[in-house]
Amino acid sequence: MDAGREYWDMEIEPLLNTPEIKDVQWGKLQQLLTRLYDSKPFWRERMDTADARPQDLKSLEDFSRRMPIMDKAQRRQLVLDCDGDVIRAVDQSIAVPVDDVVLMAATSGTTGEPTPYPHTERDNEINAEVFARILWRAGLRRGDRVVHAFGLSMWLAGVPYVQRMQNSGVCMLPVGAEGGSERILRFAKQFQATALFATPSLVEHLIEKAPDLIGMPVSDLGIKTILCAGEPGAGIAEVRNRIESSYGATLYDHGGGYGISCGHAEYQGMHHVADDKMIFELVDPDTREPIPFEHGAKGLAVQTSLEAEGMLWMRETFGDIVQVFTEPCPCGMSGFRFKVVGRADDMLKVKGVMVYPAAIDGVITGFAPQVTGEFRIVLDNPPPRVVPPLVLRVEYDEHVSPEQLPALAGEIESHMRSTLKISPRIEWVAPYSFERTGGKTNFFERRY
Repeated sequence: MDAGREYWDMEIEPLLNTPEIKDVQWGKLQQLLTRLYDSKPFWRERMDTADARPQDLKSLEDFSRRMPIMDKAQRRQLVLDCDGDVIRAVDQSIAVPVDDVVLMAATSGTTGEPTPYPHTERDNEINAEVFARILWRAGLRRGDRVVHAFGLSMWLAGVPYVQRMQNSGVCMLPVGAEGGSERILRFAKQFQATALFATPSLVEHLIEKAPDLIGMPVSDLGIKTILCAGEPGAGIAEVRNRIESSYGATLYDHGGGYGISCGHAEYQGMHHVADDKMIFELVDPDTREPIPFEHGAKGLAVQTSLEAEGMLWMRETFGDIVQVFTEPCPCGMSGFRFKVVGRADDMLKVKGVMVYPAAIDGVITGFAPQVTGEFRIVLDNPPPRVVPPLVLRVEYDEHVSPEQLPALAGEIESHMRSTLKISPRIEWVAPYSFERTGGKTNFFERRY
């Protein structure tokens, strides 16, 4: 296998985001719909109710107009309809019998109840192939050693990701976020890691802790590639600059199922690397009507898996509001790109202005090193409506004196007024007050 070739899959990846790939998608979708209609009563009932039976659909556009969207609330309702029996609910919604599941992962979900992610042997094969494409684009090759620092216990980004990433030939070092900062850093040093896979928050936290825990800065570890997920990373210029300059590494974002950012100097969004495995749509967050998939369009992301068995998504949304870019990327790599604007569940409205935590994160991180980059949004009432002012609790850096804080708060507030059109109130928090986590950061402090 030529390690210098442009893509992992030189047959499919050049076709991404082309009319030719649409024919591939339509053929696979017809087979999947027929299989579900014939063998799974849950999906047959949804198709019958929506007049979206396989024989009734004539095109991908027809499928998007007729097939209803599945969301987290409907997933929870399915479990309730099964009297709380999660395994029975899984059996109804996947494409094969539940006994074919060989790995079960989960996320906590916003309600605290685990959201199951069942994998069959076929799912493992599909995801291993896709992750080989992702890692190849990030420049990882056989001989690279990757420190895995996401939570390993049941999390989707844990054991399943460790398995998927091995397919490209890299050596995985599954330390896990549970190991803590010192263990992560010592394993990276001892085993001469060349890459790190973690949340941006944890990656930044390791910058702060490395000198005390291992007696050296992270730049001395020899890590050349950092792959982040779970939160905005490379998409926030200030975060990208801090991480890349501190480690001497290139930062890539992964997310949205099958996305990976490129190394272009200016962030271009994440390239979708698997049009042959998944259909990616945009819909209006309120009406759920399809939005034309055009350069610059924004909407709620909806995904349909084309080959999956247990990891089956049939016009399913996980709440991401994204912007897509269909014109060629300056980096030259194939695939449309998408940028996560925020999560529908996290949207706030302040005097009619919509704002997402990711946008606030970008502004606050821009004031480093005067701040650590950690903050929390104080909510006295359930979102999305916020009674002004929006209160932000922000960690200042240990090198900043108390006398400097009022002026610094004024600068941050002024910058948010000019860029985000909101007028927040900054409340200062001592350095390292907020917990650092290997999972997604909870930006909200809910007091209601």
